[in-house]
Amino acid sequence: MVELGQVESTPSVANLDLNQHRGDLNEMSLLFSRCNSIVTVKKDKRHMAEVNASPLKHFVTAKKKINGIFEQLGAYIQESASFLEDTHRNAELDPVTTEEQVLDVKGYLSKVRGISEVLARRHMKVAFFGRTSNGKSTVINAMLWDKVLPSGIGHTTNCFLRVEGTDGHEAFLLTEGSEEKKSVKTVNQLAHALHQDEQLHAGSLVSVMWPNSKCPLLKDDLVLMDSPGIDVTTELDSWIDKFCLDADVFVLVANSESTLMQTEKQFFHKVSERLSRPNIFILNNRWDASASEPEYMEEVRRQHMERCTSFLVDELGVVDRAQAGDRIFFVSAKEVLSARVQKAQGMPEGEGFQVRMFEFQNFERRFEECISQSAVKTKFEQHTVRAKQIAEAVRLIMDSLHIAAQEQRIYCLEMREERQDRLRFIDKQLELLAQDYKLRIKQITEEVERQVSTAMAEEIRRLSVLVDEYQMDFHPSPVVLKVYKNPLLPVSARNQIDMLVPRQCFSLSYDLNCDKLCADFQEDIEFHFSLGWTMLVNRFLGPKNSRRALMGYTSWESKSCSVQRPIPLTPANPSMPPLPQGSLTQEELMVSMVTGLASLTSRTSMGILVVGGVVWKAVGWRLIALSFGLYGLLYVYERLTWTTKAKERAFKRQFVEYASEKLQLIISYTGSNCSHQVQQELSGTFAHLCQQVDITRDNLEQEIAAMNKKVEALESLQSKAKLLRNKAGWLDSELNMFTHQYLQPSR
Repeated sequence: MVELGQVESTPSVANLDLNQHRGDLNEMSLLFSRCNSIVTVKKDKRHMAEVNASPLKHFVTAKKKINGIFEQLGAYIQESASFLEDTHRNAELDPVTTEEQVLDVKGYLSKVRGISEVLARRHMKVAFFGRTSNGKSTVINAMLWDKVLPSGIGHTTNCFLRVEGTDGHEAFLLTEGSEEKKSVKTVNQLAHALHQDEQLHAGSLVSVMWPNSKCPLLKDDLVLMDSPGIDVTTELDSWIDKFCLDADVFVLVANSESTLMQTEKQFFHKVSERLSRPNIFILNNRWDASASEPEYMEEVRRQHMERCTSFLVDELGVVDRAQAGDRIFFVSAKEVLSARVQKAQGMPEGEGFQVRMFEFQNFERRFEECISQSAVKTKFEQHTVRAKQIAEAVRLIMDSLHIAAQEQRIYCLEMREERQDRLRFIDKQLELLAQDYKLRIKQITEEVERQVSTAMAEEIRRLSVLVDEYQMDFHPSPVVLKVYKNPLLPVSARNQIDMLVPRQCFSLSYDLNCDKLCADFQEDIEFHFSLGWTMLVNRFLGPKNSRRALMGYTSWESKSCSVQRPIPLTPANPSMPPLPQGSLTQEELMVSMVTGLASLTSRTSMGILVVGGVVWKAVGWRLIALSFGLYGLLYVYERLTWTTKAKERAFKRQFVEYASEKLQLIISYTGSNCSHQVQQELSGTFAHLCQQVDITRDNLEQEIAAMNKKVEALESLQSKAKLLRNKAGWLDSELNMFTHQYLQPSR
């Protein structure tokens, strides 16, 4: 290989002698065959670049697109998280979501927000490396069309410089670990500031914030990283970890006056170990020096091309041989910078280096295409895949929620239909039951009245037996009789017994009030001879008529009586009811006749005389004497047998007759009263049944209303879940379109 001599500085275009001009012409003729097509294409591309957007816009549009998608994804997940949380907290619904799902979606929301923040800071980054004084800063300045970084004799980069755009109009510095903005107006001030800061070392980072209005290249989220010479330190690993892992393109700025050094190769071997197939461009800078020796230029170019190609293809394996020609360029950054600064100032461009200018422009074009594609892929591909996974996970959650809500809605519809059927059945059965119940109440009431009447009649027949079974010391004294006639159980004792008896659901209760019923009972336990006048009249006329006959009866119309009734042994509370009025019957006629007869004479003496005279005449005195003897003996016998026991029997017999008569009068009333009680109890029971049915109906209606409300809520929930599920599908389609448009290689 023929190596060009090492020179201290590159001669300027203005000082080139005739040989140098001749060398440029020879170089152009030698490279015409290779560059003719390139020049033609580049002219067309430059023209298209003026019309169309720069390739760097590809990254800008992709970043804007992916940021918009993630903004929509964040809003979607926020909406989904709120929806799931509200659904999970809804106590009216059965669980259709789990707390784990709510926490998962909230976790997705925090992840999406974190990714969105990262994407907002994402930019394209190109790192320039090379040995000291190889022209790295000059290359960056040439790309920026301005002298942004200090370069040239006496100005070497002593730390990492990060050049990025700012929307402000003033340039400033930001040193590592400090937020203080240091104002910089000129390049000389920047160089002075960098060299005066004693804290800066080779591994330090200084951010140069340059106005976008001065450097259009910085508008497209492009960050240029300048580095110290890789031959000044051994801390290459820390450099790579700190500054290179997020770089999209690496540019090796080599010196075309020498070959690739082992230091340069070693650094990029380390980069290749850390990154998979990094994008590396090799710029053979200071190619203008070849113009002084045009006869060796092609051979030197071929040797540089072979060695660089071998380094990229064989040693690093980052490209194949067909692509290597688009990664190796021969340029003169100083010439390009001078020409562009003059053009920006309105001065005419220099001549004699058009081929190197076209080569630099070709590098820029290839670089822009490569970094835009690479940055989009490296910066957005992983996040796009993660976004698709998150959208799919949320979609599955919404789909499961939609299915659960649908199943619960179907269950609620079935339960509502079952309750509606049950309500209709209850209404129909209640209507039928009401008709049947009224008929049954009537039948039972009549049956109860009949049974009560029968039972009372039976008890009246057994009354004499019950009274005979009553045993207590009897004495005809009025005081003893009053005690004897008291009830067997006083009211207080009976109430205590009633309290001890367990309460039943319903028991027919009726009180005959025998003490009140028999309150006007007037016993007569005086001795009455069975053949006496009173007893005979009573026997033939009956108790009532005999009383009337014996007491005197003047007129049925008048209700006065001249003879008072006999006083009972015990005082009676109520008076006897008035005698009924009516027409005279045969018995009443006989009573009136006897009464009239008795009114003429004395009841006893006159009767005896009359009857005795008649009999004396008829049968004689012996028969009369015998009759009187027998009559007297019978009287004596009855008088002797009228003991206390006989008086008690007479008392009981009189009480039974009186009570039976009174009870016979209230049989009909008591039966009606009992039947009325039964009717009221049955009616009350039916009313209570209807009340319970009404409560059941109200409960069913409330359950149906709750089911309707729940069905509406589930329908709304189902609709919302379906909408969010479809929205997840739409976001997935947006991510697929982004992948197809920006991440998949063009065919």
